[in-house]
Amino acid sequence: MYNRLKNLLSPPFIFCLVLLIVNDLLLKAAFHNVLTGKISDVCGLFIFPVFWSAIFPKFKSWVFILSGILFVFWKSEYASGLIELMNTVFPVARTVDPTDLLALPVLLLGWLYVKGKTQLVISNPLLARLGTSFIGLATIFSFCATSQQRYIQSFDHPQYVLLRSDVTPDSTLYDEFQFYRKDSLLVVKINHQYISRPVMDDDYNKNRSLVDLDISTQQRLADSVSLMPPGVITALTIENAQGKDALRFKGGRLDGRFSRKKNGQLIMEGFYKMGIEDSIWTFRNSSNMMTKETIVNGERTRVDEFRNGKLVSSTGINTRADSIRNIYIKIGMLVMCMAGIILVLRRNYRKTYPEHLVLKQYWKWLLCLIAPIFVWLSYFGLNVLFIKYSPDIFETIASIIFIFLATCPLMFIAVFWIKLRKEADIVLYCLLFGLACSIWTISGMLIALTI
Repeated sequence: MYNRLKNLLSPPFIFCLVLLIVNDLLLKAAFHNVLTGKISDVCGLFIFPVFWSAIFPKFKSWVFILSGILFVFWKSEYASGLIELMNTVFPVARTVDPTDLLALPVLLLGWLYVKGKTQLVISNPLLARLGTSFIGLATIFSFCATSQQRYIQSFDHPQYVLLRSDVTPDSTLYDEFQFYRKDSLLVVKINHQYISRPVMDDDYNKNRSLVDLDISTQQRLADSVSLMPPGVITALTIENAQGKDALRFKGGRLDGRFSRKKNGQLIMEGFYKMGIEDSIWTFRNSSNMMTKETIVNGERTRVDEFRNGKLVSSTGINTRADSIRNIYIKIGMLVMCMAGIILVLRRNYRKTYPEHLVLKQYWKWLLCLIAPIFVWLSYFGLNVLFIKYSPDIFETIASIIFIFLATCPLMFIAVFWIKLRKEADIVLYCLLFGLACSIWTISGMLIALTI
């Protein structure tokens, strides 16, 4: 089995695998552009046939041929029915883009790589066998992670765009839209949007998805609609299940006062600036409750609740700038904790040198292989404590893989080279590496938030 899988330990395969996972879990969420999409196609087309040809070495030719056919089918409209069926069991997403087919020549590179002489990263037989099993699991994980369903961005405040159209699109084809015809005008109510999973689900991220809402909606509906001329003021009233909405558009975006009435009662009012909420928004219900949201440039800063005209609660909400400042503070606290642990380890080393904790060889190996589990547990606990951490299953598995790859070699250095001085050093090293991983994650979040 090891001889069949040794191709998985070569530098090109490991590089493409790591790049694919990092791109799908980090780069796509941060940038979501043409480059990140093409990276997934290129890396995926390389590692997919190489992996399966290692599993089924007698059918290498068929693996590459079927990989090309499957890729073309997956990127076509004909795969829509299959994807809908798969979504009933497992969430899958796919973007139809003919330019993705430009990545097909990578199959030829994969074929030449499989036929060539393999250069292994690990020469030790025992480590190589463990490595092939681990890389195999990481590869299967990457195949699943690359087709995660996209995040759904919902809206707390109504979102409409105004377009020109002589026909009403079929609403059954667009679950995120509702359509209202006004002569040659088409009012589109946007219920939600499909976007990449955000780094932080806040008002700032929501505002980014609204910047070109009329343009993205027009592109989604294709040739049946056209954009409104910029600067043209249009006032309309729309009746829907939520009530009667009074809308004011500037060009194709909401701009000015918005109000919603139901059964003759005003239940919602506020203001828009080119599709972005601003000023004070007021919500009323039948229980004599009233909520006022203070919004600055689309970001809520305070929510006040009133009952019978009296203030009953007031809550401040962090803006994106507040969140970034808090992350800097948290990183500083984690760095201080790391510094403290390093000082304790240094003190233990100096007090006991040249003596060290005596362990049998197999215990040392077992400790190095098991310690990353406790590193991940400390990492998970720190993230729950310091940030709003709600990873999906793919991110959880990815964090386990990356922490094992990063901390296992470090544990070998600590156990076999630096050597443990006290039993407590084992816990201290796990906490130290867990802190380092948390700082890495939070720093990546900080970079993504400041882009």
